[in-house]
Amino acid sequence: MPVDQLSATFAALADPTRRAILARLVEREATVNELAAPFPMSAQAVGKHLRVLEHAGLIERRRTAQQRPSRLRAVALKDAADWFDTYRAFWETGFDRMDQRLREHG
Repeated sequence: MPVDQLSATFAALADPTRRAILARLVEREATVNELAAPFPMSAQAVGKHLRVLEHAGLIERRRTAQQRPSRLRAVALKDAADWFDTYRAFWETGFDRMDQRLREHG
């Protein structure tokens, strides 16, 4: 059964290590060894996280000589942000009502 893109994105973002990897890739593209450096895990384990991120379309990897640097693909993150934006009015209305009640009773 195929997984829709948004579900793959949220599944990939559910892991804190993968979110940390994405945060590093915001700055610049990096190799597996560069990405593995701050983590208490092997480059092979980081490679598994990269495959999940790549499957979700959050990163792309290219081959240059003997390296395979990864870089962020922001379009998949935009799709997730757009999904959240559909609920923004609901949240803002709820917060506005809560703020009004706090002012009335506080």
